[in-house]
Amino acid sequence: MSEKITALDLPAGELSAGTQKYFDICREKLGMVPNVLQSLTFDETKLRAFTDTYNDLMLGDSGLSKLEREMIAVVVSSINKCFYCLTAHGAAVRELSGDPVLGELLVMNFRAAQLPPKQRAMLEFAEKVTEAPSKLDEPDRQRLRDHGFSDRDIYDIANTAAFFNMTNRLAAAIDMRPNPEYHSAAR
Repeated sequence: MSEKITALDLPAGELSAGTQKYFDICREKLGMVPNVLQSLTFDETKLRAFTDTYNDLMLGDSGLSKLEREMIAVVVSSINKCFYCLTAHGAAVRELSGDPVLGELLVMNFRAAQLPPKQRAMLEFAEKVTEAPSKLDEPDRQRLRDHGFSDRDIYDIANTAAFFNMTNRLAAAIDMRPNPEYHSAAR
């Protein structure tokens, strides 16, 4: 694979001390700076907007576990065939679940995974957000409520699915490449 992280030539700009510190934390915790972040160094405002949104959705307070949010990311990315997100978030599912097979099943066909009915309903909703959002209606939301999700949880499922639909499309459009470390993580 090429050493380029995207197909675009967008030279990095001058980064603030705060962003440099954030990258240092990434290196310390992850052993790398994810390419999705490096791809945005040409415009620190865009980088901050992405990291603020991502950190809120994936790490902020929610009735959804971190694993469930990563599962949504993988299922949406599988539908969209996003190489970057399948690789990065598939690694996160493997790590958080301790189950390398689960990560692979979610990539290939989440219905083949032995999931609790509540998680299956969550992923089916994320699938519909991805494939047929105009067909979502109250029975879809009620099904999640019937499985024990609150309205806030439903918002978080929808918001996470929507975010990854957007990032999948951007990653595909600029041919964003995942960090090599993700391929062997938690296997």
